[in-house]
Amino acid sequence: MKALILNSGMGKRMGDLTKAQPKCMTEIGQDETILSRQLKLLQKSGITNIVITTGPFDKVLVDYCHSLSLSLDLIFINNPIYDQTNYIYSIYLAKDYLEDDILLMHGDLVFDKSILDDVLNETKSCMTVSTTLPLPKKDFKAVINNNKIEKVGIEFFENTVTAQPLYKLYKNDWEKWLDRIVSYCEHGQVTCYAENALNEVSDKCSIFPLDFTNKLCAEIDTKEDLLVIKERLNTKS
Repeated sequence: MKALILNSGMGKRMGDLTKAQPKCMTEIGQDETILSRQLKLLQKSGITNIVITTGPFDKVLVDYCHSLSLSLDLIFINNPIYDQTNYIYSIYLAKDYLEDDILLMHGDLVFDKSILDDVLNETKSCMTVSTTLPLPKKDFKAVINNNKIEKVGIEFFENTVTAQPLYKLYKNDWEKWLDRIVSYCEHGQVTCYAENALNEVSDKCSIFPLDFTNKLCAEIDTKEDLLVIKERLNTKS
C-alpha cells in the first residue's frame, strides 16, 4: 500500500503563515508540523512508500521532508500550474506512481493515530466520516446510501454526514476513480474536486463510511482552525 498526500494547494486563507512555506508545514506543536505528524504516524503504521504532490514552495517542502530523516521512500510530484488547477490535476500528474492500494489524504488533515489504525485495519475501501459532528456549510459531506458512499462534495445536504479526506482505497476501487480522474483532466476539467470524478463512478465502487465520531480528524483551512486543533492536541498531551 502507498500513501498519497496532496500538498499542491496555495493555502491562501492561512494568511502570513503560508507566505514562505506550504500549509502542511504549519506548526501544530513543539517541533511538530501537520506534515511531520502525518509522516511519523504513517511510518509507525508501516506505510513507508509515500507520494507527495507539491505546488508552491516545492523545494522548501522537499528539503523539509528530507530534514526529518525518516525511514520513508518519498516521491514528490510537482504541479507547475497549481494556481490554475485543483488537486484533481495533481493526482493526474502522479498517476504513474499510484498503481497500488492507496491511502489518500489531504496535506492539511490532522487526525488521531487511532483513526489511522481503524482505516488501515478496515477490510474494505473506506472514507472517514462522522455521524455526530454537525454538517459543515462549505466543507465535504458524504451522501450515504445502503451504507455505502454514494457522493462526496460540499454541495450535498440530504442524507449526508460530515466527511474528511482520508480514504483507504483498494486497487479495484481506486483504479475506477483514477481512470475517471484521468478522463476529466485529459478533457480539460482540472479545476473541480477529484470527488466530482468519484461521484460519476461511485456506483461501480464499494467505498464504505468509517465513523470516527468525535475523535480528532479535521482539516486546517484557517488560523481559527489551527487554534482549535492546537488546543485539542494540547489537551491530549
